[in-house]
Amino acid sequence: MRPLTSDLLLRAYASGIFPMARSRDENRLYWIDPERRGILPLEAFHVSKSLRRTLRGGHFDIRCDTAFETVMRACGEATADRPETWINEEIIRLFVELFELGLAHSVEVRQDGELVGGLYGLALGGAFFGESMFSRRTDASKVALVHLVARLRHCGFRLLDTQFVTDHLKQFGAVEIPRADYQKRLSDALDEPARFNRDAFVPWELALG
Repeated sequence: MRPLTSDLLLRAYASGIFPMARSRDENRLYWIDPERRGILPLEAFHVSKSLRRTLRGGHFDIRCDTAFETVMRACGEATADRPETWINEEIIRLFVELFELGLAHSVEVRQDGELVGGLYGLALGGAFFGESMFSRRTDASKVALVHLVARLRHCGFRLLDTQFVTDHLKQFGAVEIPRADYQKRLSDALDEPARFNRDAFVPWELALG
């Protein structure tokens, strides 16, 4: 099988499918097109009172696109709660290429200079495809997600695709929608001229509906 290219990957996401590996040690990728798709409605994003207190505390330093591959590899690490992941070397190679093209992005959460949490994904038009997140401190990945949503709202994005819905994402308002509904939302979002502005200062409060 010929290696995938970043161009093919972009066309796949634009048509509503995405790749995954069965494990981080497997080379082969599989195309996924779920019957029900997870999204996180930007206009109805929910932030709990306890998380708002954490955000107001200012214990974390937030940056974008300063450690993209490091974030990806952290997302692919095995943990006690997640002994296996789907991020293999092929996924990393492709997304690093997309990052270099200015299309893939990361949100990094640091504490005392140490990278303690973050997430990464792909931006196309007004759609952002959230891929994975990690946390090494309490609430670090949640803080990354709030800052991502604030930036997406600030920059005019219309769709935050989470692929699947987990209990972790449900607390923020993530829902499942039928494939046909997702395709319509995706098509509308791709027509939007949004741009992920990694350098702009965006207060987390903009994530609130």
